[in-house]
Amino acid sequence: MKNTFIILVLSLLFVSCKQIKPTDISKLNGYWEITKVVFDKGEEKAYGMNENFDFFKMKGNKGTRTKVMAQLDGTFLTTNTFENVSVRFADEKAFLDYKTDYAKWSEELITLSDEELVVKNAENKEYHYKKTGPVNLLNDGKETK
Repeated sequence: MKNTFIILVLSLLFVSCKQIKPTDISKLNGYWEITKVVFDKGEEKAYGMNENFDFFKMKGNKGTRTKVMAQLDGTFLTTNTFENVSVRFADEKAFLDYKTDYAKWSEELITLSDEELVVKNAENKEYHYKKTGPVNLLNDGKETK
């Protein structure tokens, strides 16, 4: 009985720590590299090193997500295409609502920290990302700004 109570308390602590708060949204800002996709039946597709990243620029609960391509000199190529993003909180969950001229969709924010982002789409696919930044392979190790 005592062990069951301890397990229940620890489980509740774990679940409560996982909840996304409005103050966490600024952690979305920056470059995110996909690491894996977990499909609804549990299969996983792992990604190695990527040249494409998602760049989030959030101000409050609104912002944009742009696909960018890393260059060897530490810069990023981008196009003028982007998705408007807004964060919505409902039923103790957080959602990213995307909108373009052609479509609207939502993803549930499962995990958001300084180093990790996990979102789940309507098809129950989980997308796992890690925070990244520019990689400079050309300028003899000089830091990219």
